[in-house]
Amino acid sequence: MSGLASLDAKTSSRLGILTVAYYLWTTFLAVIVGIIMVSIIHPGGAAQKEITEQSGKPVMSSADALLDLIRNMFPANLVEATFKQYRTKTTPVIKSPKVASEEASSRRILIYGVQEENGSRVQNFALDLTPAPEVVYKSEPGTSDGMNVLGIVIFSATMGIMLGRMGDSGAPLVSFCQCLNESVMKIVALAVWYFPFGIVFLIAGKILEMDDPKAVRKKLGFYAITVVCGLVVHGLFILPLLYFLITKKNPIVFIRGVLQALLIALATSSSSATLPITFKCLLENNHIDRRIARFVLPVGATINMDGTALYEAVAAIFIAQVNNYELDFGQIITISITATAASIGAAGIPQAGLVTMVIVLTSVGLPTDDINLIIAVDWALDRFRTMINVLGDALAAGIMAHICRKDFARDTGTEKLLPCETKPMSLQEIVATQQNGCVKSVAEPSELTLGPACPHHVPVQVEQDEEPAITSLDHCTIEISELETNV
Repeated sequence: MSGLASLDAKTSSRLGILTVAYYLWTTFLAVIVGIIMVSIIHPGGAAQKEITEQSGKPVMSSADALLDLIRNMFPANLVEATFKQYRTKTTPVIKSPKVASEEASSRRILIYGVQEENGSRVQNFALDLTPAPEVVYKSEPGTSDGMNVLGIVIFSATMGIMLGRMGDSGAPLVSFCQCLNESVMKIVALAVWYFPFGIVFLIAGKILEMDDPKAVRKKLGFYAITVVCGLVVHGLFILPLLYFLITKKNPIVFIRGVLQALLIALATSSSSATLPITFKCLLENNHIDRRIARFVLPVGATINMDGTALYEAVAAIFIAQVNNYELDFGQIITISITATAASIGAAGIPQAGLVTMVIVLTSVGLPTDDINLIIAVDWALDRFRTMINVLGDALAAGIMAHICRKDFARDTGTEKLLPCETKPMSLQEIVATQQNGCVKSVAEPSELTLGPACPHHVPVQVEQDEEPAITSLDHCTIEISELETNV
């Protein structure tokens, strides 16, 4: 809210369009990487399918998931959106068959006949067949626990743009939001010191919950390796390569700055819970503009799920391989599009990919009950794909900061750099400038005013003589008493 309040409508709309387009593009690239990796490694041949009873779980359609995403963008109650989000509930309804009395005899079918011992009579056994009850899934509106991040971000962005148009009358609310953000960041800085202890116990608890680690490793080892290899290729090669091609900067230095956020994502397996740490790393280590980070990161935590999309594509093809189901090119394209759309609707909570996995499987007619095959290792893979999600959000903030740097410089009034902003001025240079006159800079005399953010702030008084002695030079006076020097 406070970030977009300082932008004009044109700048904020351009930032939003570029951010969403970049997120959709990287998510689709992640799906393509996952399909290539699972086709090369073919992990389904090493897994053995266990015959389990059908659980009869309700099937969520892709249309319901996308409509839920649109509904969550405009919450009816903003307070309720802080702890609940809109979610369509699918409940099974059993319709009992209605058979008329006159049709009952026609449904009696002869099963077999048994001849008596004397062989004079054959006793027939018949069975009255009744049709199986029809199960129909009924969709009805409902809610689920969890913060509606997308709705809050849309409301905050709209409020911030309106506050920016209000001018000075909206400044008090903007100042309040800035102070609240600073206080929350200080609280997060204190809580970071306790995270290493929580990481150890969280991972240890998940390992102890496994009944037979050796059997799980033998059965799903190649599947886990496929997912991890795909995440490594996408997170350590494709995303940094995009960052380098767009910004012409070293991505390793940028990733090193958000390393703390990646470790927290590994521990919590939640991109939403990692948001405050990602904010802190981008602002303090990578020096990203606050306004860009405040907009790009919350949106990315909701719709940018590169790791989840890659995981869903790999899991769907893995289940098809286990069932010896050959997928044609059209079905692979369907998986690509559906996995991209389903990952957008996945919430930033632990193991949200299992919920949207049903959408991908039903799109190509695969059995949804086979999700039980991958549940045993999902808790571990979820942490790695969350790291990729957080890394993608952070790199997106860096790319948007580079693309929109001129727009944000124009808004802050620092588009033209003064000499003191490019390199420090020594005391000898200032004295020589007083004696010989200062060299004319790019800025006009009326523009030689530095903002409070300049690290070399020197009060400058520009005096224009009626008849200057040297027309190519400007005469300026610098007050040495107010000069700040570092020894």
